[in-house]
Amino acid sequence: MDEHEEQEFAEYFAARRDSVRRTAYLLCGDWHRADDLAQTAFVALHRRWRRIRDRGALDAYVRRTLVRASIDESRQPWRREQQVERLPEPEPVGERLDEQVALRADLLAGLREVPPKQRAVLVLRYFEGLDVAGVAKALGCSEGNVKSQTARGLAHLRVALGEEVETRG
Repeated sequence: MDEHEEQEFAEYFAARRDSVRRTAYLLCGDWHRADDLAQTAFVALHRRWRRIRDRGALDAYVRRTLVRASIDESRQPWRREQQVERLPEPEPVGERLDEQVALRADLLAGLREVPPKQRAVLVLRYFEGLDVAGVAKALGCSEGNVKSQTARGLAHLRVALGEEVETRG
């Protein structure tokens, strides 16, 4: 890359690193893994920087790389063997009210109970604010798949949070 391209990448990185890191944390539930996932996404972006013509698509590219890396990592045998129950780690930013912290901790703990693909859909829909079409594009799947994964993910989250789930029948 030439100097101008390096500067563009550096500016993009500086503007988006915190947001990408937070999204990674929501996907994996661990700040150290989130840092690794964010780094993986930015390294992949840096490698392709010259070939990406549509600069408006940068967020989508990083998001997709991040989600895929998170799902791929969750499939690794060593990751499944080392699942350890631990308290949720608070985000290292400012002070929060006790009630908000408790609600957030419960939500993050519940989110870790949701299977990786469903978790990715929930994070992109409700934390990143993407619509169904945006999530489908980010994950490379159909809108119907996003809708069904969202419904299943929300059901898993409700169970994890101890909410009663209505049964039909």
